[in-house]
Amino acid sequence: MYRLSVSAGTVLQNIPFEQRVREIAQAGFLVDFWGSDESAIERIAADPNIEVNAIPGCMGGSMVHPDGVELFMDGVEKCLDLAGRLNCRNLCLLTGELDEAGNVVHPIAAHPATMWITAYKTLCRVAELAEKHGTIYHVEQLNIKVDHAGYPFPHTADVTNLLDEVGSPRIKLLCDLYHMQLQQGNVIQTVRDYYDYIGNLHVADVPGRHEPGTGEMNYPGIVHVLRELNYDGVIGLEAFPKGDDVEAMTRFRDIFS
Repeated sequence: MYRLSVSAGTVLQNIPFEQRVREIAQAGFLVDFWGSDESAIERIAADPNIEVNAIPGCMGGSMVHPDGVELFMDGVEKCLDLAGRLNCRNLCLLTGELDEAGNVVHPIAAHPATMWITAYKTLCRVAELAEKHGTIYHVEQLNIKVDHAGYPFPHTADVTNLLDEVGSPRIKLLCDLYHMQLQQGNVIQTVRDYYDYIGNLHVADVPGRHEPGTGEMNYPGIVHVLRELNYDGVIGLEAFPKGDDVEAMTRFRDIFS
């Protein structure tokens, strides 16, 4: 049976980071987060009531431009250290840095062949680190139609084609249903088609990136399919609440219970 997590990067934004993490955990969820408050990490790690599901796996550089790879790998190493301190095995990978508005600010090779070969070689290096440290990396697709213009992996197949070539069970797809719906639609069939690649799931509704149940997506149907497929990973709420944050988390739990 799957478990549920909530991103401290999108909910309870009116309270400090550490308090946010604790309230998510007290509500019975695993915790995901984008950034962190370094002063709070040791206290979070020492609290047996907080289980961190996933954190970012990179900090800068680029996996899709030769000039950015070493900085990218340096960030991967630093995130591995943080993951070890938090006893967190799941790390999320983008192709490089985004700014606060979600814009792509990392270099992308001009020639498609260079971009893909660089991404392949970089992920092979990440896979070696994952094997050494016992971690799993989840490579995310992001939509380019609304939120992240220019992102090099906007489609599910962009990621899974790379995963086929890398061939490591420790490099998986971070299947974000919000991005999938905006970019390509046909979410239920796409989940079926690419199910074997999925490591973690992120959910939010369209339009607005609010919690499931606030928009047009058929989340009851999605839940039915995930149960039919015996999905036993984590489903993460990465949504900006439409109204009250606690109500948003409750709605999320009710839909996926």
